[in-house]
Amino acid sequence: MARYTGPDCKRCRREKMKLFLKGSKCETAKCPIEIRPYPPGEHGRGRTKDSEYLLQMREKQKCARIYGVLEKQFRGYYEEANRKAGKTGENLLRILETRLDNVVYRAGFAPSRDAARQLVRHGHLTVNGHKVDIPSFRVSENDIIEVRGKSRELTPFIIARETFSGTVPAWLEVISGASRILVHTLPARQIIDTPVQEQLIVELYSK
Repeated sequence: MARYTGPDCKRCRREKMKLFLKGSKCETAKCPIEIRPYPPGEHGRGRTKDSEYLLQMREKQKCARIYGVLEKQFRGYYEEANRKAGKTGENLLRILETRLDNVVYRAGFAPSRDAARQLVRHGHLTVNGHKVDIPSFRVSENDIIEVRGKSRELTPFIIARETFSGTVPAWLEVISGASRILVHTLPARQIIDTPVQEQLIVELYSK
């Protein structure tokens, strides 16, 4: 399976903003973007002409990197979103938000989406009582996600429970004592806090 194996912090610097790909490190002074707030490479500090295409491409790249999706899969998500009724950009973000790895991250069971992806791949999660080890699995309304009984006291889950300080989105409910996540509804655009201008992505792929 294809996946990105390079340095995550370089991706944040390229987008000139924190994408929170490294969990707690992103909140500290050790975050590279705090030290070098400019794109990587020998021309990183040079001035670039912000053409319409460049802005659209950068927005697409930023969105794909936040959710940890490579180009082929991201394009597939866009085409699926375009077939659905409603606004394509909002449909795209909803598809990305309902990935199992993102739900695990949003619920505070992992410090980053990369960590959540690894927990899912290792078979520590169930959906409606069935083990699921596919990070791109999409949850649906009224689904119940749980950490498997024998996995609940593993170090990653203990650390996540003790250090999580974020806010669980309104479309999810976390029952900490049971290591359970309830999906009450699918997310609407106004409660998705991902800093992305999805219309620019639609314009890019519509060309």
